Amino acid sequence: MTTSGSTLLQPDKDWWRGAVIYQIYPRSFQDTNGDGIGDLRGITERLSHVASLGVDAIWISPFFTSPMRDFGYDVSDYQDVDPIFGVLSDFDALIEEAHRLDIRVMIDLVLSHTSDRHPWFAESRSRRTNPKADWYVWADSRPDGTPPNNWLSIFGGSAWQWDPTRLQYYMHNFLTSQPDLNLHNPEVQDALLSVARFWLQRGVDGFRLDTINFYFHDKELRDNPALAPERRNAQTAPAVNPYNYQEHIYDKNQPENLEFLKRFRALMEEFPAIAAVGEVGDSQRGLEIAGEYTSGGDKMHMCYAFEFLAPEPLTPAFVADTQHALEKAAPEGWVCWAFSNHDVVRHISRWGTGVNDHEAHAKLLSSLLLSLRGSVCIYQGEELALPEAEIAYEDLRDPYGIQFWPDFKGRDGCRTPMVWESNDPTGGFSDGKPWLPVPPAHLERAVDVQAGDDASVLAHYRRFLAFRKEHVPLVKGEIEFQMAEGVILSFVRSHGNEKIFCAFNMSPVARMADIPSGTLEALEGHGFASVMHDDYIELPAWSGFFARFV
Repeated sequence: MTTSGSTLLQPDKDWWRGAVIYQIYPRSFQDTNGDGIGDLRGITERLSHVASLGVDAIWISPFFTSPMRDFGYDVSDYQDVDPIFGVLSDFDALIEEAHRLDIRVMIDLVLSHTSDRHPWFAESRSRRTNPKADWYVWADSRPDGTPPNNWLSIFGGSAWQWDPTRLQYYMHNFLTSQPDLNLHNPEVQDALLSVARFWLQRGVDGFRLDTINFYFHDKELRDNPALAPERRNAQTAPAVNPYNYQEHIYDKNQPENLEFLKRFRALMEEFPAIAAVGEVGDSQRGLEIAGEYTSGGDKMHMCYAFEFLAPEPLTPAFVADTQHALEKAAPEGWVCWAFSNHDVVRHISRWGTGVNDHEAHAKLLSSLLLSLRGSVCIYQGEELALPEAEIAYEDLRDPYGIQFWPDFKGRDGCRTPMVWESNDPTGGFSDGKPWLPVPPAHLERAVDVQAGDDASVLAHYRRFLAFRKEHVPLVKGEIEFQMAEGVILSFVRSHGNEKIFCAFNMSPVARMADIPSGTLEALEGHGFASVMHDDYIELPAWSGFFARFV
C-alpha cells in the first residue's frame, strides 16, 4: 500500500486550479489478459502516452466490485477492485507509476447510490427493523398501492421500485438495481467518508464525485412540479425521456448537501494536496449549483455542469454567455470544463455536422477548451479526434440505449476501446474480442498513426498543452471577453501583470478579427498560422491566435 505522503509529487495544494485532467474509462483503455475488457494493469502500461500529452492528472471511472449493470456505477464493494479490472495491488502499482510520471490520480466515487447487491442494501431490505433499515430511501405506498410521489428515474419510468419483503418502495434515481442511499442518516455519511479515507490512504490525489447533487432528497417526499414545455431540454436526460418534464426541486439539489460537502472537504484537508471535482447533473440550475458547491473554500474545489456536454451548437455567443453565467452564479467558485465524457456523444461528432476538415475543427475546439477560464477534463480518444461510433443494436451493452433505442442510442458509441495500433483489428486494445466493437474508422486515427505526424491532432494536443503551461494566464488567469459575435470569439486572460489575447475563428472560411488596444507581441508554439497585421488579425479557417500584451 502507498500513502499520499509517499508521492513523488510536490504538495501544491492549488495544483487543481487550471489543471488538465485526462479521463480514463477503464473497460476501454487497455486489456492485458485477453478477456476483451480493459483493466488496471492496462492503464499502468499506457500511462506513458498520458504523460506525453502533458496533463496534470487522470480521472479513472469506477473500477470497484460491481455486478456491472451500469458498468461500475453500481458499486457492491467500495473498498475492493472488481476482478475484471484486477486486484488492489494492481491499483497500488498504478498509483506508483503515475506518481513516478508526475501524474496525479483521481478516482470516481459514486456516493449517491449503490448496487442492490451491496451488503448494506441486502441488510436494509431484509426487514424494516435492523441496523441498516434506514440506510436507503424507503417509503410506504399511497393508499392505492402506487408509488409515494411522482419522482422519475433518469433511466426511464418511476424513481420508485416495490420491494415485496419490506412491502415498501425504495428510491432509485437511475436503474432499479441502483438504490439510493439515505444521506440524511449520519451513519451513512460516516460510512461514505470512511470509503474516501480508505482510498486517500492508498495514495489517491483526489476524487471525481458522481451525481454530486443527487445525494439528498426532500424528507417530506413532495411531488416535483411540472416543467413548462419551453423550459425542457435534453441536457440531463435525452429528449425522449419524460424526466425532462419535471422541475427537479425535491428529488435532488437539497440544501442539506452543503453540510455534507463541508465534511467531505474537511476529510480531504487532512491529507496533502487533495482535490475533488463534482458532477452537477441539472439542466436548469447546473451553474448555480456549481457556484454553491464551490463557494467559500470549504466544500468542493471545482464542479462541472452540462453546458458544454449538451447537443446545442458551440458558438462564440454560447461560450461567452456560459462563462458570464458562471461568473454570475459562482463569483468565487471554480469550474472544470469538458466537451466530451463517457456519457455523451463525442463532441467531434456532436458539433461536426457539415464540417469538412474534421482535423482542423478538432484542433480549434481543443485549443478553445484549453484557453477558457477553469480546469479541463479531456476524455480518452479526444486527443485522436475519435468520432462517435455507430453501434448495431445487437452489440449494445448500455441499458440506457437499450431502453430508448432507436430514438436514443445510449452511451456505447463514446465508450468503444481506445485505438493504439492501426494494423490490429482491435486497435491494439486486446488479444481477445473487445467488449464493444472497434470501428474501422477509428483505426485510421490510432496513436501509432498520429504519433509521428507533426500535423496530427495528437501532436496538436501535445503542443498546445505545452504552450498553455508556458503562459500562466491561460492556466489560472481571469477572463474578459472582447468579441463573441458571428463566428469570431476573442478574450483576454490575465494573471498578475501578464495578459494574453486569444482569438478564434469558429468557421470553415478565413476571417479577420479586430486587435484590442495596446501593444501586442504575437506568440508562437501553439500550432496555428494566423497572421497579425497593424490593425487586424488574419485567421484561417478553424484557427486561433495568441499574443502577449507588452
